[in-house]
Amino acid sequence: MIRLFARLFLRFTGWQAQGTRPAARSYVLMSAPHTTNWDLVYLLAIAIQLDVKVSFMAKSQLFAWPMGYFIRKVGGIPVYRDRRTNMVEQMADQLRTQADLALAVPAEGTRGYVPHWKSGFYHIALKAGVPVVFGYLDYELKQGGFGPEMIPTGNIREDMDVIRDFYSDIQGKYPENFGEIRLKEEM
Repeated sequence: MIRLFARLFLRFTGWQAQGTRPAARSYVLMSAPHTTNWDLVYLLAIAIQLDVKVSFMAKSQLFAWPMGYFIRKVGGIPVYRDRRTNMVEQMADQLRTQADLALAVPAEGTRGYVPHWKSGFYHIALKAGVPVVFGYLDYELKQGGFGPEMIPTGNIREDMDVIRDFYSDIQGKYPENFGEIRLKEEM
């Protein structure tokens, strides 16, 4: 039933799912560009079409009744921003201990413009020893899906060159909010 709903939603909005289910069982699904709240809706619909159960982090306030049940059901993992925690280590632990986990992490960390990407997606995958899968939504072409898998090497500049090459032509809904594809560590 959910797969039918996802298919109808994508068809009604003119979107197409591209690619296939990633080969890895557990991975960080780097999602970019992230310029609107609709990104999550399209990501989930495309993932359902490609038979991938995606989990994602969301602020804990969204998990209050009655929405909390629904958000958990579609893959939400609460993040408590008011607590001092090592989010990278927590998410890496989740990936190491769960056999099948596709953890979506928006590379920019926010929908608004930022001068550089957040490095959490990279460090989570590196610490967990899992690949980064390049998830994308191209609003110009109205297509999204999963690109290649990359095992982070620890050489941030070289790995980011691969990432920059992949995302160079992908258009977010609000292109002015899509910052430079660069990590702070590279500056």
